[in-house]
Amino acid sequence: QVQLVESGGGLVQAGGSLRLSCAASGRTFSSYVMGWFRQAPGKEREFLALISGSGGYTRYTDSVKGRFTFSRDNAKNTLYLQMNNLKPEDTALYYCAAGGRFTTNQDQYDYWGQGTQVTVSS
Repeated sequence: QVQLVESGGGLVQAGGSLRLSCAASGRTFSSYVMGWFRQAPGKEREFLALISGSGGYTRYTDSVKGRFTFSRDNAKNTLYLQMNNLKPEDTALYYCAAGGRFTTNQDQYDYWGQGTQVTVSS
């Protein structure tokens, strides 16, 4: 069982930066593949990025490549999503999730946080 709690969201102007965190409970945190997803109003939840258990492998969706960086600190059971050059279209509720497979398919993730809101003003 893994419990996930996101934080770090807020209101930022276009071009600004935010760093999201996701704190995880459980002693087997490093065994999980972790993902970030987001859901904008009126849209389906979409994949953003994932990271392997060791942190050595990452994958990003094209719209955030070069702007977002996903990392993890297994000693602290914490994930980080550094978001730079934010755009109004990045406005959404951001979720972290834990799963057992290195996949972008959100149906393969077993545990989800409650989300943190990111709002980017133009």
